[in-house]
Amino acid sequence: MKHITSRQIALNGLVAGLYAAVTILTASFAYGNIQFRLAEALCLLVALEPTLTVGLTLGCLIANLFSTVSALDLIVGTAATLLACLLTRYVRNTWLLPLPTILCNMLMVGAMLSAVYMPAGEFWKGLAIFGAEVGAGEAVVLYILGVPLYRFIRKTGLMDKLLGRG
Repeated sequence: MKHITSRQIALNGLVAGLYAAVTILTASFAYGNIQFRLAEALCLLVALEPTLTVGLTLGCLIANLFSTVSALDLIVGTAATLLACLLTRYVRNTWLLPLPTILCNMLMVGAMLSAVYMPAGEFWKGLAIFGAEVGAGEAVVLYILGVPLYRFIRKTGLMDKLLGRG
């Protein structure tokens, strides 16, 4: 078993709090079918520090306690973030880093929104519509905020400095 340092634990707490706070403070456009969840930009950082999966998942869970959609968001939205983080860890190309987060949220949150908002028999139509809307919002946030944030932290070595590795 890999040893987790106190710095990694502290950084996870910071990231969880930051994710939750940013999402809750921007609730007017962070929840729903057309969403720009700015905190999702942090999801790319798992490529630099895989243990941040814990902080991001916890931050998403806390933020989803305030979801305006459904209690399902606690489970489905949080699971989408967890899965996206687990997959992002293995992506090596900077410009492909957003894809796991975009696709997981498109499919999982899109399906949840369809189940909540669409009448019986219209699930697939709703998944296509809501999935596209969620995916577009994710793409905007991740490519405009996430990739530059990731590149800045990687270039400056900030993650290594925070974790006492550099």
